[in-house]
Formats: sequence, structure tokens, C-alpha cells
Amino acid sequence: MAHAMDSTSTSPAPPVITSFVALGDSFTEGMSDLLPDGGYRGWADLLAGRLAERVDGFRYANLAVRGKLIGQIVEEQVDVAASMGADLVTLVGGLNDVLRPKCDMDRVCGLLERSVAKLAPNCGRLVLMRSPGRRGPVLERYRSRMEHLFSFIDALAEEHGALVVDLYGCAALSDPRLWADDRLHLTTEGHRRVAEAVWQRLGYPAESDWRADLPPAVLPKWYARRVEDLRFTHRHLLPWIGRRLTGRSSGDGLPPKRPDLAPLVPAVDRERYPAPDLTPPAPDHTP
Repeated sequence: MAHAMDSTSTSPAPPVITSFVALGDSFTEGMSDLLPDGGYRGWADLLAGRLAERVDGFRYANLAVRGKLIGQIVEEQVDVAASMGADLVTLVGGLNDVLRPKCDMDRVCGLLERSVAKLAPNCGRLVLMRSPGRRGPVLERYRSRMEHLFSFIDALAEEHGALVVDLYGCAALSDPRLWADDRLHLTTEGHRRVAEAVWQRLGYPAESDWRADLPPAVLPKWYARRVEDLRFTHRHLLPWIGRRLTGRSSGDGLPPKRPDLAPLVPAVDRERYPAPDLTPPAPDHTP
């Protein structure tokens, strides 16, 4: 099957979207776009806020929960989302499976196929994604699996009439400065760019260039990099390994932050989901 292309020039006219349901894991939950109250905002919330500005009575649900594998997304989110009959549904999943040492790619692809076959006929527009990847050894180790997954997503989109947002193909989104200190989740600026990418893929006029490179960086010295590596190991890597060894997930026991397809009123929600600062990040002058 031909691959679905991520090109705004070939996108249909902007649809009238009155409802939006987001499915997935930590990427769609919004980690690590931290809010003052300790919650997370993220690209899906930003996109919902922009869509709500265009239509009265806009409704939004975000079923994503951090740490979820594709099997859990299928069991806990897909049927719920399909029953909502939303104008727009986004599905991003499978990467948590792919980044584990042992991964049955046929099973992952089969579950994605089952999800898309269920969601596509039960929503106005289904959007899938080729997820971004941070430069570094982790991406290189799992690159072949990721590209296998993304090729399969392209084929699913072609078969079921879904749109694909190609974040993986954007060089700027691999820049470490757009990734949080856990090296697994995007920063506030990274989430803003993803929201803009989906916005444009839906056919809306561009408000910024989400593919734009960041300003040149001054790399930190060797000692500063080693200190940061040690901090990352203690704060993030060792706890992650501990969860894998004990079969736990960071999302165990956590409910979705917006489980119901409920009204999102921009005037009311603006304090919780404030507009992001569009100023590009300053060059990194860490000594």
C-alpha cells in the first residue's frame, strides 16, 4: 500500500470540529509539560484549546495515561473512544512496547490494526502519528523497530482514510533541548510544536513553523555532561529499571485526566491551559 504523506498542501479543507478525543500514553497525557498545580498540559490540551476557540459547545476527552502499552490502550481506551462518536480522534500508542528489550512486533501491529479498524468508522477524522525521537543511543538501538512501526502506521492510515502526522521526520524535534530531563518526554516547547503540527495537518492555517531548527547551541563541557548523566541515572533511569523488573508502570492506578467527552470552555479553562510562550528557546550557554 502507498504511504500516507504528511503534507499540508494535500490536506482537505479545515473541518468543523466540535468534539475531540485523545488516546494514548504519557506523550498524549502531556508529560513533561508541567503546570503550576503539578498536572500536565501537553499537545492534546493545547490543540483542544485552539479548536474550542473556533466553535461554541466544543467537547474534549483525554483518555491517555502514562506508561500504557498498546494492549492496555486497546482494552481501556479504544472502545470508550469509539462509543463517543467524536469529530476528531487521535491515537498514539505502541512506542512503550517498542522500547522494551523484548517486543512482539506482530502483536503490536495487530493491536494497532484492531484499534484503527474500530475507531475509523466511529469518528469524523482519525489522526495517527509517527512519534518523535530524541537523538542519542536509545533511538539508535530501537530505530529499526520504530521505523517498522511507523511504516505499518502509514499503511493503516492509507487503508482506513486516517491522517498521519510525521513527527519522526522532523529534525528539530530530535533536538535534546526539546526533551525534558528524563530524556523520554517533550518539553513545553516540544508539545507546542506537536500541537501546531496536528493543527496544520488538519488543514488549518499555520501559526508558526513547527519544523524550525532551534538556534545554535553551545555544548556543555565534558564534566557538565557527566554530571547531568549521573543526575539522569539516579532520578529517572534507575526508577524506570525498577518498575520494569517488578512489572509496575508509572501509570498504575491513575485515571485519565479528562475521562468524559465534556465541554471545554476556553474562558474557563484558560487558567489551567494558558497559551504557551511562542518565543523560541534561547541558545544553551551552559559552561
